[in-house]
This record gives sequence, C-alpha cells and structure tokens, in this order.
Amino acid sequence: MRSIRREFSTFVIVGFIAAGVHYGTLFILVEGAHWRPVPATLVGFVCGGFVSYILNRRHTFASDRPHEEATWRFATVSSIGFMLTWIIMHVLVDRIGAPYLPAQVLTTGIVMFWNFLANKLWTFGGGAPA
Repeated sequence: MRSIRREFSTFVIVGFIAAGVHYGTLFILVEGAHWRPVPATLVGFVCGGFVSYILNRRHTFASDRPHEEATWRFATVSSIGFMLTWIIMHVLVDRIGAPYLPAQVLTTGIVMFWNFLANKLWTFGGGAPA
C-alpha cells in the first residue's frame, strides 16, 4: 500500500504535466486565437484531464479498478472540478478583473485538492469491486 505522502507527491508531479497541457492550451487560445480566458481555460481543463487520468491511474494510485468504472468516476470528479474552475475563474477574471494567468494559478491550487481527495477516495480507491 502506498503512503499518502508518496501518492500526493506523485499526484503533484502528474499535475504539473497535466497543468502544462492545460496552461499551454489556455495560453495558445487566449494569446494566439484571442479567446476570452474563461472558455479557454475550460478547454485547457479538459485537455489536461485526459493526461491526468492516464498518468494518475497508472502512476499515482496504481489502481486496478476496471476502466469501465474508473472512467465514469473520473469524469464525475472532473465535472465538479470543471465547475469549480469555471466559477473561480469567472469571479476572478470576469467580475474582479484579475489577470488570467495568476487567477489560473490560484484556481489550480484550489481544484487540485478537490481532485486529489476525490480521486484517491472514490475514483481509484478500493480497487476492483468484489
């Protein structure tokens, strides 16, 4: 059984990779395609989510839960993370007028804790059903 400290450390490393995809997509859409930051970050969230699922399943949680079950659970957790991202970014960028990249850093920090706990305890936790 992996320690929570090791799982969280691996989760953070995987998160940096997924965040790179997320932030890269966000930056390209805002700066290159002239999208508004909130829709651009939501597209980035989905792109980073694919990377996150693959790497977290294999490296962070070493789950043997079948993909048929883990994917819908991951999608549920990610949907809540998606909504949190939308709400926080909307408030910070559209309502308060914060610059989008610092706002995204704060948003990522908040959503990361939700994702870790929910994925550890519910998505990948418990292994395959008996």
